Amino acid sequence: MRANALLDLLNSVKEQTYYPNEIIIVDGSLNNETQQALEQNKFENLIYFKVDDLNRGLTKQRNFGISKVDSLSKIVCFLDDDTILEKDYFEQLLNTYTIYPAALGVGGYITNETIWEKATPNYHPKFKEYFYDGWRKMDGSRFLIRKRLGLDTNLPPCYMPEFSHGRSVAFLPPSGKIYQVEQLMGGVSSFKKEILDQYKFSTYFQGYGLYEDADYTFRLSKIGSLYLNTNAKLAHFHDGSGRPNKYNYGKMVLRNGWYVWRVKYPNPRLIARIKWNLIALLLTMIRFTNVFTTSHKKEAFTESIGRIVGWSSLLFNKPKIKQ
Repeated sequence: MRANALLDLLNSVKEQTYYPNEIIIVDGSLNNETQQALEQNKFENLIYFKVDDLNRGLTKQRNFGISKVDSLSKIVCFLDDDTILEKDYFEQLLNTYTIYPAALGVGGYITNETIWEKATPNYHPKFKEYFYDGWRKMDGSRFLIRKRLGLDTNLPPCYMPEFSHGRSVAFLPPSGKIYQVEQLMGGVSSFKKEILDQYKFSTYFQGYGLYEDADYTFRLSKIGSLYLNTNAKLAHFHDGSGRPNKYNYGKMVLRNGWYVWRVKYPNPRLIARIKWNLIALLLTMIRFTNVFTTSHKKEAFTESIGRIVGWSSLLFNKPKIKQ
């Protein structure tokens, strides 16, 4: 449901130093706008599929697309349709597999969502800052509160602590380095085809599929190595089309978040369970305060209610974990 965004992405693919052998579009749109746009704008090596209800939904469409990849392909890249690539994006990703031949997957780096500053030698970060690998940025309010309450993670970005709620890809700086990680963002990721053939995306995640990428990459990290190359750059321009309403999104945040946590830690200690619930409560309260502090009052309210409903449902209807 994002025909214009998809065309912007494909135009950036046109400019790549390494052009893909195949571009597979798996369209779950409820209209024909994307199909018409692609008929009017030709792209080399593009193959288009329109899926029905049986295969509609993020993880189902990914698995469908994987089944259509040429058997001779070695690396498969996934891209969200609201991203735009820098010219050497694919080249940098593929170079990572050359440097780390045992890598199961490699992620790209979004450049336009976080403002970082290179720190001076021997810099001592302030409480309101996040500091990592010689770089600093302002920390978000939710993390500042978690710091004060002793609920922040002490692990590097893209690693999940036993109580979940770690720091994501957005907390890796634009250092030009390649970092080993446990988590990649699905819409800027790549994997060896042999791995994708063996390990599928979980169909537990219906429709929009929030956190499906965390589930997949945490499962892979148990059997091999994943990397993020900060030189494989792209920009993300958030497109609201095709996303769930905020009530359903709020439910997903809690239920899908719990699911991914238990994929990584099937039997967390009591202290980890307490921390997970305390952070869930804290983040729900912070989201609810947005009813009074932002102009999107209805969205903040409905998402908060969705979080409460999703959290409450875990008491009597926990998701069944698929490893």
